[in-house]
Amino acid sequence: MTTLRTTDTGDVVAETVYGALRGPSGDLLPAESLPAHLAAGAAARRATIRNSARRSLARRRAATRLSHALCGLAAGVCLVPLLALLAYTTSRGIHAINLGFFAHDPTPPGIPGGGIRNAIAGSALIVGVAALMAIPVGIAAALFLLERKGRLAVAVRFGADVLSGVPSIAMGIFAYEVLVEPLRHFSALAGSFALAVLMLPIVIRPSESAMLAVPLDLREAALALGARRSRVARSVVLRGAIAGLVTGSLLAVARAVGETAPLLFTSIGTQLFNLSPLQPTSAMPLVIYADGTQAFPEAQQIAWGTAFVLLALVLLLSIAARIASGRLAGRSR
Repeated sequence: MTTLRTTDTGDVVAETVYGALRGPSGDLLPAESLPAHLAAGAAARRATIRNSARRSLARRRAATRLSHALCGLAAGVCLVPLLALLAYTTSRGIHAINLGFFAHDPTPPGIPGGGIRNAIAGSALIVGVAALMAIPVGIAAALFLLERKGRLAVAVRFGADVLSGVPSIAMGIFAYEVLVEPLRHFSALAGSFALAVLMLPIVIRPSESAMLAVPLDLREAALALGARRSRVARSVVLRGAIAGLVTGSLLAVARAVGETAPLLFTSIGTQLFNLSPLQPTSAMPLVIYADGTQAFPEAQQIAWGTAFVLLALVLLLSIAARIASGRLAGRSR
């Protein structure tokens, strides 16, 4: 038979009871109706619980809106220095931007009309050679850390973490002692070496994280099918982690392209157009450092224009890293 029962939450539910309420002859006895005071108490309890739930939901929604507002305020505060830097550099450097600024070489101090053609070519040469040095080595080191466990892997990981905190000027001094002092002259190659050492930890750590994100089941399945570890690393691990690898590499390039201190001890800069890696070479950070400290307004204008170009380049590299990460991640799936 069906009876009514009040639950712990105050709800009244119907239950079917078999063989419980029978008379002496075995016939079912009529069900008793729920007393009026019990039904009223259950309804009151349900209303109380419902009102408490509404108040709790309102408090949670208010707390959520407050936390969102605080997070937005914190993000806005963090963006203020960046926006101020962009606005100030743009207002000071945009006036120097023209076709001759990119197509002409520097002029002597006090003579207007100079450009940064040699600095753009020198930055491309130095950073390009540094990327060729650092990115393959960094990805190979990340792959080693993924495949191998032990003291050597722990030492490599610890060295990468320590190297990421070393000041850039120390990298310049190190490159000076390794290449400039033995060769007895400054060169773009020495600058590339200093920037490559600076880029290594930026490539290793994101690359390792991207490789760890590749499911272990995919690697084990490839090995179970008889594929060699080199083929698994090339076709499974690197292909699955391509988005993180590209992002880490672009961020490392964006970090290296704006470094000044390592180049002061290595490539030292020149007023001539040079594409030889074995000769002193100019770069955009060196132009900003050299012209920004001069008393000539023309030189200072060149420095502000170069700073604007360099800031725009770093911003574009960062945006490219985010876009490439999203698109490559979608393709790798």
